[in-house]
Amino acid sequence: MTDATTPARLRPLADSSPSAVVAGFIAMMTGCTSSLVLIFQAGQAAHLTNMQISSWIWALFIGMAICSIGLSLRYRTPVSIAWSTPGAALLITSLPGVSYSEAIGAFITSALLVAVCGLTGSFERLVKQIPASLAAALLAGILFKIGSEIFVAAQHRTGLVLAMFFSYLLIKRVSPRYAVLAALIVGTVISGLLGLLNFGGFTLELATPVWTTPSFSLGATISIGIPLFVVAMTSQNMPGIAVLRADGYTVPASPLVSVTGIASLLLAPFGSHGITLAAISAAICTGPHAHEDRNKRYTAAVWCGIFYAIAGVFGATLAALFTALPKELVLSIAALALFGSIVNGLTVAMTEPKEREAALITFMVTASGLTLFSIGSAFWGIVAGVVTLMILNGRKG
Repeated sequence: MTDATTPARLRPLADSSPSAVVAGFIAMMTGCTSSLVLIFQAGQAAHLTNMQISSWIWALFIGMAICSIGLSLRYRTPVSIAWSTPGAALLITSLPGVSYSEAIGAFITSALLVAVCGLTGSFERLVKQIPASLAAALLAGILFKIGSEIFVAAQHRTGLVLAMFFSYLLIKRVSPRYAVLAALIVGTVISGLLGLLNFGGFTLELATPVWTTPSFSLGATISIGIPLFVVAMTSQNMPGIAVLRADGYTVPASPLVSVTGIASLLLAPFGSHGITLAAISAAICTGPHAHEDRNKRYTAAVWCGIFYAIAGVFGATLAALFTALPKELVLSIAALALFGSIVNGLTVAMTEPKEREAALITFMVTASGLTLFSIGSAFWGIVAGVVTLMILNGRKG
């Protein structure tokens, strides 16, 4: 539950709205388009068959669908799940160095470690130590780069992007809940008129799960298992909780992490390298564009899960669908859907005067995209903010 006023009766269909459906679809689209290609790259680099890559995608999407729908309904909170994008990037270079069965064993090791962190409550205790201002700054920093991409996209498709941007502003003035939907419709229509939609390579094909019996090796554990665990916790789960907390959702962290770890464990033999909490796509479901009533925004994450399930069933043709859409349309609609969450994150981050400088440093480090020791900027942003807070506000003498 999010607060004491949340109704006891669960009515996902009645609580839903067109804006929630759109938010769910955009969240799914945002979570896939930027990183789906990484899985194909990793699979091809490791010489996996098309069936194995298709099974990998199927396992991720089915796991994300079940967890998104189940956790959102259980806690009546917009809990969005994603695969580990930095984990997929890591596999491009590390997967070719081991056999696929050893890689599956490393996926299982990583999933076990994530599940243990959740079940023991150690992750929950860590999260509670992070001040709200730093969590909000972390959220704003994560989303800033995605939000600013709309202006970069305007350099390449100026007419398309400006039409989407101004339709968003005009509709937001009269009916805020439909502003993102209006921008999506306008962008799709203009793309069609300009001949930018290309469905020539799109054919429906069902994905088939492929079981791979795991084997375990020290080399795969060190090169894949441990790094996957580290990036899942620091670059996905920690920011994912920060998104929920920044928007006022106080669902306990440990059960969420436990469920994603167990789901990853069960689906690893089919290729899943890691299912985690979402950050960027989660903010689309927790923000004001998803639903005007924050107690009903959980339906946006449920719809996201439904779209995940559909995508998983047709996982073999998912890439063709997304390549049919112009990149500028995808970047712009994701950015517009995140504006509200960025505003909220910056507002909360700067609320407490004594924590403003630490929050600013958290935001700047996170937004910079800094990577050290294969660990992303989200982790280093929190570290920099906490260190700053301790130096500036710690006890003197």
